[in-house]
Amino acid sequence: MPDLSPVPLAHGAAADAGERWWQIAAVLSLAALGAGYGRGVQELWSRGGAGAAVPRARVLAFAVGLVAVVLAQAPPVHHVAEESFAGHMAQHMLLLVVAGPLLAAGGAGLPLAVALPPAGRRRVARLRSSRPGRWLRRPAHRAVAVAGLHTAVLWVWHFPAPYLAALRHPAVHVAEHASFLAAAWLLWAAVVGPRRQRLAGPVAFLLLFATGMAAAALGAVLTLARAPLYPPSAYPAAGAPSGDPLADQQLAGLVMWVPMDALVLAAAAGAFLRWLTGLERRLPAARDLPAAREVGVR
Repeated sequence: MPDLSPVPLAHGAAADAGERWWQIAAVLSLAALGAGYGRGVQELWSRGGAGAAVPRARVLAFAVGLVAVVLAQAPPVHHVAEESFAGHMAQHMLLLVVAGPLLAAGGAGLPLAVALPPAGRRRVARLRSSRPGRWLRRPAHRAVAVAGLHTAVLWVWHFPAPYLAALRHPAVHVAEHASFLAAAWLLWAAVVGPRRQRLAGPVAFLLLFATGMAAAALGAVLTLARAPLYPPSAYPAAGAPSGDPLADQQLAGLVMWVPMDALVLAAAAGAFLRWLTGLERRLPAARDLPAAREVGVR
């Protein structure tokens, strides 16, 4: 059995030098990501004109997504996450339903590939043409893979042992947030990314429905539980409503349940409507065919 006894939190006033170094590493990684994206966009714009390959709206979305990641780790969000389980869940939702979708909307695949040196581009090309790469390019396979990854990341990190490990160890805490961001980015790239990356309407709808149900189930477990599911160290007394760990947990469940479901429902409806609109443009209206034939006969 894992040790679920109260442990000191990795974040907060007791943060040590190790945590600060991990925070610095995270900031440098984000800076490198932004620099690579910017370099790739500049190269693409210089070849085909501003906005030809990467529209300005996507560049703006990517920039705002990076800002959202920084805000999730900085005050006041960081302080709120220190004070309650619900605050920590709000920090997770900022990564999952704000930063991830915005980064996905940035369409970073092409700019980042262009920014790579020639050797890196060749490696990416070999990976795409490999057997696993070809398997993942099939829409149904990709949908299953990203839905499974998102669900696994969301659930595993909210089991008591991994959750407390993230509170105890700065490196695990950084890995937790990085996996949330990566899973959300991959999921939403299939829905709001460039046209060549998006899944067709019905597949995107089923993908969002499956991931939304999994997230709702976890939110329901936290909200409807009759007793705290975590050891006391997971519920900082200073921020828990009325000092009640169960109330703090239930609020955390609602923080996960409501925003995630609202975003997924809106995106699923949008994907389905976009698919129906595309069908209407591509196929002639059935009601016009008899009329056309009748006019031809006369």
